[in-house]
Amino acid sequence: MQKNKRPAKGHPPAADKDESLSHELCSLALAQDPELRHAVRRHLRHGKDAILLGAIELARGEDVEAYRHLKEAIEEDAGTVLLRKGDGPELEINAFAIPLFVHSQGGLREADGFQDEQAYAALLDSFTSAGLEGPKAKVVLVQHAYDLAEMERITPSQLNAMVYEAAAALSGKKVAEAPALLRSIAGWQPSTFGAADEAVELRFLLGFALKRADDPFYAMPPAGKQQDAWFEARLQRYQDWTVSAAPLLQRCLASGARAPALRLNFQYQDLFYGALQQGRSEHWMLAMMAAFGAALDAHGSARAVITLVETEDDAALGVQLLGAAGELAHADRRLDVGDDVDAEIEDLRDALATLGIGDITVELTAP
Repeated sequence: MQKNKRPAKGHPPAADKDESLSHELCSLALAQDPELRHAVRRHLRHGKDAILLGAIELARGEDVEAYRHLKEAIEEDAGTVLLRKGDGPELEINAFAIPLFVHSQGGLREADGFQDEQAYAALLDSFTSAGLEGPKAKVVLVQHAYDLAEMERITPSQLNAMVYEAAAALSGKKVAEAPALLRSIAGWQPSTFGAADEAVELRFLLGFALKRADDPFYAMPPAGKQQDAWFEARLQRYQDWTVSAAPLLQRCLASGARAPALRLNFQYQDLFYGALQQGRSEHWMLAMMAAFGAALDAHGSARAVITLVETEDDAALGVQLLGAAGELAHADRRLDVGDDVDAEIEDLRDALATLGIGDITVELTAP
């Protein structure tokens, strides 16, 4: 007769283990534990996006400050890395991006992008010569204009791997390949523009800047007039750069006679996640205005109703365009925890006013 055997001990399913580690990470954020950053970096280096994103969602439903703290930690550590080689100085490398809206006839063609090597080299040099980055910084710019879907597809751990790949290349190491970077260039979403259509498309320039962590160029003065002047000078340099760099970028985005016909509307340079959020928000607003403008052209005057729907765990902002026969158009988007709702509503009011809509009401829907 066979004796009863104790069941063999096995490993818990990967999904259960990830969920447990997400809870641990969320707990560190709730406790403001200094171990949080070490845990975040560890999960980034091991490609554990499920754990990181799971922890963000858990914190989102628990505590606003913990959610912000955790989200900022993941985004900062994904896109910024500190390096030291031997007794050398500490170096910092970060991923930055510039969103821009490209106006063209018929839309951009991905195959035409970054074919002009001379224009690309001059554009790359302009980041330091025009003062967007420090004169001693080393900069690399991906030879690809990302669309929104490509940017959103880059996970925190993939971005972190791209930063390390860029650091290796900028440090003079021989890099056979950069798999994370290559995966990020997934290809644009199919275009719906006809050859004669006036197209407006969102694209992102993505780059990496390596410099000494104590580089005085990046040292922000203390709050006050000096800091205000520092930011004003930085903004002025960027605005000047958008003028001088525009012809170079036109040649990087299109070829032949199509290049000078492009019109570029630059948004602000920021770190990866700041630029992504900026581009996403502006893209939503422009899409809403285009749809509402077309409805107004077709149906005449109308009024707008802005609706804020709040639940215990979520909030969304919606806007309806209403004519005599009912709804003409609508748009809505989810708000992030901690967003300035009043500012979001004011931005919507301003956008609607530019379309000539004067009758605007706001409604609040609570749980």
